Amino acid sequence: MILRAACLSLAFALPAAAEMLANDYPTEARAEYVFGCMAVNGQSQDALIRCSCSIDQIASILPYDDYVSAETVLRMRQGAGEAGAMFRGAPTMRTILADLRRAQAEAEMLCF
Repeated sequence: MILRAACLSLAFALPAAAEMLANDYPTEARAEYVFGCMAVNGQSQDALIRCSCSIDQIASILPYDDYVSAETVLRMRQGAGEAGAMFRGAPTMRTILADLRRAQAEAEMLCF
């Protein structure tokens, strides 16, 4: 009886844990992405739907910490001088951005 209860408890906990991992992006990050996406793709209902789909797909592929790292690299690359150059030229930074770009490409294929 105890084993059965433990199995049932685990069966209900696993989907909830998977959902938490798939939804680890805070609402603010999702909204910021959607606003930026809509600015580029038009301020329409269709753009809202497609941009929301896009960030959902990215979130399902790329953990939030990796997304934050990639966004940071993108922002730092815009800087001038030695700091900007470091973020533009380092192989690690290129790898971080490549992961984001792959997630964005997949999201674009599915949502746009």
